[in-house]
Amino acid sequence: MATFQTLPGFREFYPEDFSRRNHLFRLWRQTANTFGFAEYDAPVLEPLDLYKAKSGDEIEAQLFSFTDKGGREVALRPEMTPTVCRLVGARASALKRPIKWFSIAEFYRYERMQKGRGRCFFQFNADIFGEPGPEAETELIALLVQCLAAFGLTEQDFFVRLSDRNLWFYYLEALGLDEARIRGVLVAVDRFEKYGDDAFKGYTEQFGPLDEGVKAKVLAFLRIKSLAALEQTLGAIGGEKLAARLADWKKLLGNLAAMGLARFIEVDLGVVRGLAYYTGFVFEAFDRKGELRALAGGGRYDDLVQKLGGPALPAVGFAIGDMTFALLLEQRGLMPTLVQAPDVYCVIGGEAERLTAFGDIHALRAAGYRVDYPLKEVAFGKQFKTASESGAKLALVYGGDELAKGVVKLRDLGARTEQEIPRAQVVATVRDFFSA
Repeated sequence: MATFQTLPGFREFYPEDFSRRNHLFRLWRQTANTFGFAEYDAPVLEPLDLYKAKSGDEIEAQLFSFTDKGGREVALRPEMTPTVCRLVGARASALKRPIKWFSIAEFYRYERMQKGRGRCFFQFNADIFGEPGPEAETELIALLVQCLAAFGLTEQDFFVRLSDRNLWFYYLEALGLDEARIRGVLVAVDRFEKYGDDAFKGYTEQFGPLDEGVKAKVLAFLRIKSLAALEQTLGAIGGEKLAARLADWKKLLGNLAAMGLARFIEVDLGVVRGLAYYTGFVFEAFDRKGELRALAGGGRYDDLVQKLGGPALPAVGFAIGDMTFALLLEQRGLMPTLVQAPDVYCVIGGEAERLTAFGDIHALRAAGYRVDYPLKEVAFGKQFKTASESGAKLALVYGGDELAKGVVKLRDLGARTEQEIPRAQVVATVRDFFSA
């Protein structure tokens, strides 16, 4: 008989794995709620055209796409940004600005598997629509930092690299490059950290060799690591566009510093992010040791809602992937041991006692307590052992002697004490125990 296995790059979640996943989702959700973000969800299957030429060549090549039974070209979602732009665009006139939304959802990309990367993965996504200024980036970068810090991570564990595609455009424009060549240079800049000088091969093939003087200025610009260095470089060039953009930088960094977050933020113009739709500030979070892929990434994409048929609407967002983030928590010893323990374990005698216990078991569960009991008749001694090993705080004992007296024996499994309580007071006594 054939043995069926999980498809390569896909994951199953056994209960202990699922509880760890829920731990991530719970803290992400709590954090987003404290920032005033509203949660949404969307279809996992979308029209293929939603991603073509919107997400960029790299993601388009990784799509799980096919023709459905209705003859439609469709794809499993590889990311959430085009979808949320479609949703917001459809109801933009009725939504109160700024629109602050988040989601936790699963995505699919057919790519080479490696540490922290599979073909299906979950992401926390957060976006703000309707705010054109750096106030939106302030809010989102603060949310990103808190989504990581909520697990006990500190500035010793991660940092956020902040860059700006608009600034790159204005700078390269000042160096005399047209839009097509600017985009070619940005592709090279995006790949430079990984490939070094080979990153410029694509530009050379398309436009010929980049002028050595211009190339030297490009490399110097991408190595800028501070606001002071940025001011010095841009001051030598001048121009209204660069001056206005520098003012946005000062405002954003000033806002983050006022929030007490400056220690997490690093100016790094080597980050431009490869997705085709980014238009302004971009940022990525990395672990300090540099052993893992990016923990999170995002940026501004002011044109995408309109490109997808909605109104002109400024937007900025980011995503945190669950796989790399979980690896970081495990490396730092911050992934807790999550115990699936009942609150109460019921030790039951024979069939008559079982029927009596069922009423209390259901009443306790209806009151919100996790209650377990042996599904079949088991010796008392074995039941007490199971109760102790289960991690339950309390055991309720339903024996023949207890029932004859109209009582239930309540045993505190931690303190190893016990008392008899009237059957009618079981739920109230258990509630008092856990309240205390």
